[in-house]
Amino acid sequence: MIISASRRTDIPSYYSEWLFNRLKDRYVLVRNPMNMHQVSKIDLSPDVVDAIVFWTKNPAPMLSRLEELNDYTYYFQFTLNAYAPDAEQHLPSKNKVIIPAFQRLSQEIGKEKVVWRYDPVFFSEKYSMKYHCRYFEVLASKLGAYTEKCTVSFIDRYRSTERNGKPLHIMKETYAMQKELLQRFAEIAEEYGLYIDACAEAGDFHSIGVGPARCIDKERIERIGGFKLDIGKDANQRPECGCAASIDIGAYNTCKNGCLYCYANDHADAVQKNFSLHNPKSPLLFGEPGEADKITERKTRSLIDDQISIFDLWESALR
Repeated sequence: MIISASRRTDIPSYYSEWLFNRLKDRYVLVRNPMNMHQVSKIDLSPDVVDAIVFWTKNPAPMLSRLEELNDYTYYFQFTLNAYAPDAEQHLPSKNKVIIPAFQRLSQEIGKEKVVWRYDPVFFSEKYSMKYHCRYFEVLASKLGAYTEKCTVSFIDRYRSTERNGKPLHIMKETYAMQKELLQRFAEIAEEYGLYIDACAEAGDFHSIGVGPARCIDKERIERIGGFKLDIGKDANQRPECGCAASIDIGAYNTCKNGCLYCYANDHADAVQKNFSLHNPKSPLLFGEPGEADKITERKTRSLIDDQISIFDLWESALR
C-alpha cells in the first residue's frame, strides 16, 4: 500500500505533529469526502505501508524529525512556484525559508527523494510566458543540484479555482502556449542537470522531449526502497494521470497556504473552521469521531513482490 500525504492538503507544513503521532500509533482515520460520516481506519504500520509520498510547499516543520521516518520508504513532491503573494497568500519567504528548506531536505535524504513541482502554471497579464521562463531559470539555478527533475502542470478550471482565482485574471492558455513553455522549460532545466515531465496533461509533448509524469511513481519507489511492487494505475484519478494506486490520508478545506488557484479549498472560512478543530492527538485530521460516524477498517496489505525473477538474479550477478 502506498500512502499519499496528501493531495488534499499540506500535511508537512501544518499537520506534521499529527502525522508523526499517527505513524507512532500505527493507524489513521480518514473521512470519505463524499460522505463525511463514512470513516476509514487505515493501518500505518511499516509492514503494510510500502511507501509514503508527501506533498508540500514547505516541509520545514518536519526537518528536525526526519529520523522518525526511518522505518518507511518515502519521498517528497515539493511544489515551488514563482508566484508572488497575490497568488500564494500565506507562504513564507521563498528565498529565506522555502528554497533553503528544499536544499536542506535534499541534503538530508538525497535528491532522488525530492521531486520539484512547478505546478500549476497559469497565464495572466502579470504571469506571462516571459515571467515564467525568467523565474523558472532563477529557481532551476538554485535547485538543480538538489533534485533530479521538475514536474510541470497547467491549471485545471475547477469551480473553486474559478471562484477563488478571479482576482488573478487568469487567461485560458492554448496547446501551443503549453508546448512553447514546456520546450523553454526543458531547455533551461537541461542547463542545470534536470529533466521535465508533465502532470496529467492531455496534450502530447513527446516531440519536445517531455513525457508524462507519474507523481505517485512506482519506479521511483522501487528504486528508493530496493524492491519491486505489484501495483497498478490509480483508477480514482483522471484518465491522463499516470500515478500508481494510493490511499490519501488528507482532507479538503484544511490547507492554510492560501493559494488562490488551489482546487482543494472551497473558501477561506471553511479552512479556518476546520483548522480550529484540529487536534494533533486525534486520529482524524480535524475533529473527533462522533456517534454518527461509521468507522470501517480498510483492508490493506503490502504490495511488495517477493518473487525474484531470473532477470533480477542476472542483474545482481552483474553488480
